[in-house]
Amino acid sequence: MRYLIVIFIFLFVVSCGDDVIVKPNAKLRLEYPTQSYHKTNTDCEYDFLINNNAQLIPGRNCAAKVEYPKMNAGVYLTFQKIKNQNLDSLLYDAQKLAYNHDIKAQSIPEQVFENPDNKTYGIFYSINGNAASQSHFYLTDSINNFITGSLYFEAKPNFDSIYPAVVYLREDIRVMMETMEWK
Repeated sequence: MRYLIVIFIFLFVVSCGDDVIVKPNAKLRLEYPTQSYHKTNTDCEYDFLINNNAQLIPGRNCAAKVEYPKMNAGVYLTFQKIKNQNLDSLLYDAQKLAYNHDIKAQSIPEQVFENPDNKTYGIFYSINGNAASQSHFYLTDSINNFITGSLYFEAKPNFDSIYPAVVYLREDIRVMMETMEWK
């Protein structure tokens, strides 16, 4: 009988506690600010619209970084003058840079870009997958100016995790390409 009382008291004490509450499934919700733009004023041969949430950091030889501090990302720009009819080699290098990511990328779709009003022609590469970069582009006027751009995150590439930010920044890159003007 003693054992029954001890077991009963033990079960009574152990069974006391909070009720289990089933929580609903959660989904990641990322919200980015509405995109609005302003024009850059560089000392180089080009200007374009930049997101108000980004900052342009000039570099040497008219290179620049469009930095997104809250996203830990940046679009790295490299500018070169076309000299001695070296456009073919510049195009080859830009395409090679994009396709260097094909080892980790699932796909690299290309989109041809033409804006005859601003005399800008190029290609935008969307790099899908766990590659180091998620987007590349180049623009040229085919005579004097050539610029390339690459999107990088300051984190290990996990495409599923950064995908919402990639979509947001790809739209910014398209705006940069559409509004690029040569001086």
